[in-house]
Amino acid sequence: MPFEQCQDIASLMNNFTKPWFIAGGWAIDLFIGRETREHKDLEMAIFRKDQLYLKKYLHEWDFKKVIKGKFFSWENERLELPVHEIHAFNKLTGYEIEFLLNETEDNDWRFRRDLRISLPFNSVRSNSRIGIPYLNPEIVLLYKTKNTRDKDHQDFISIKDHLNADKKQWLRNALEIHEPGHKGCNLCSESPNENR
Repeated sequence: MPFEQCQDIASLMNNFTKPWFIAGGWAIDLFIGRETREHKDLEMAIFRKDQLYLKKYLHEWDFKKVIKGKFFSWENERLELPVHEIHAFNKLTGYEIEFLLNETEDNDWRFRRDLRISLPFNSVRSNSRIGIPYLNPEIVLLYKTKNTRDKDHQDFISIKDHLNADKKQWLRNALEIHEPGHKGCNLCSESPNENR
């Protein structure tokens, strides 16, 4: 079944009343509408302000926070930057989900690596054709500009002809603010073949 992992997560999060969305490479594929590569993990994003709601919602799961690449038990303290990654483990099923905490201010999403970069809440996520919420691809690509791996480069290639002019312009502007001269700026200046 296409997007089976994502559909499993959607079922799990069905009654979670706060915004959530698939992130990373799966978000790229949900936007395109097909799986473009193998995915070894699944990343989800929520807003930092909703972290304790998530912990209450998945109350039977064990949680770990990631600090400088190491796992530590996460009790009920509110996690602040630079901590942005938490992992939830379900002992019964062996399932693990990585959650990425996203920053907000007033009615805007903020890029955690450079808080000058923002978008209104309603521009941060979309729903796939099968109804699964995902982080919009221009934001995913912005996160992928740091320590770009082969799979990240593959995601850039897969998505480049699917981004409309507005999304490319936003990404180009964000890169020029955060990382001037990044090669991703070239991707953003190409003409899109599709308008999404």
